[in-house]
Amino acid sequence: MSWKRVNHPSQVLAVGDTVKVQIVKINPDTQRISLGMKQLQSDPWDGVEAKYPVGAKFTGRITNITDYGAFVELEAGVEGLVHVSEMSWTKKNVHPGKIVSTSQEVDVVVLDVDPSKRRVSLGLKQALANPWDSFLETHPVGSTVEGEVKNATEFGLFIGLDNDIDGMVHLSDIDWSASGEEAMARYKKGDMVKAKVLDVDVEKERISLGIKQLGGDPMSGDTYRKNQTVTVTVTEVTTGGIEVRFGEDDALMTAFIRKSDLSRDRQEQRPERFAVGDRVDAQITNIDKAARRVSMSIKSLEMAEEKEAIEQFGSSDSGASLGDILGAALRERATPKE
Repeated sequence: MSWKRVNHPSQVLAVGDTVKVQIVKINPDTQRISLGMKQLQSDPWDGVEAKYPVGAKFTGRITNITDYGAFVELEAGVEGLVHVSEMSWTKKNVHPGKIVSTSQEVDVVVLDVDPSKRRVSLGLKQALANPWDSFLETHPVGSTVEGEVKNATEFGLFIGLDNDIDGMVHLSDIDWSASGEEAMARYKKGDMVKAKVLDVDVEKERISLGIKQLGGDPMSGDTYRKNQTVTVTVTEVTTGGIEVRFGEDDALMTAFIRKSDLSRDRQEQRPERFAVGDRVDAQITNIDKAARRVSMSIKSLEMAEEKEAIEQFGSSDSGASLGDILGAALRERATPKE
């Protein structure tokens, strides 16, 4: 009847109409004659490649919606299919009926033309700006973004960004020193967080973000050095020693002080004498930047302080303790009134 889509004959004909037709087929066995109306018209698919070149943008009308996509009429008799994967940049695994509606006019881009199969592949999302391209233009690598925590997976946090796209903070990019699981526990869905843009892969539609990169790496530079004395906070007490944390809020680091390093006095090398939250002074004995590990010792600090006191005030007899030396020094300096 027509080169265009006909859902019911009444769309083209009415009882009593006089029409011109072409004989398409005669079947003597069944005594049937097949007729055609569209054969008397020019085939709209002739020269379709020239009329609809790949990459060109056109306006069409949605004629039918299926589970796998939507058909768009470019002209009477020429329809193209927008596959569900080409309908939206961000709405994945969504039924086409939730993106477009029948009879809606839409802008589409020609992706492929196959005249022999009378098929035209169209893209709906290609007629819109690629949100990953737009994001990269406005948020280059190294810039800071803010968004809401949309989801937490075994790989990291997904942060909602502009134009309904997400960026991911990998477990290893949440905190410089805490484990991924420990760092993840600090965030919940709905939290607003700031992060640095680490990479934007437009082709793979991926944005890599980092939270720990907002603060400086505590292992870089000369922030900490060997033999330096720092004040640490006890975070865990075990039979083998104590775990401590130190540094600034945006660059906290952890270390483990072994039982043998808890005191110069063997009787005081008891982890249970410490409690979570205690603040103590310790000396950095080694920094392994490659392994991101800092070794500490309270014992080494006590020995260093004793050595300094001996050098300053001198030692009496061998075997004098730090208390003896400091006591003698204080007595020498004390006035009668004091």
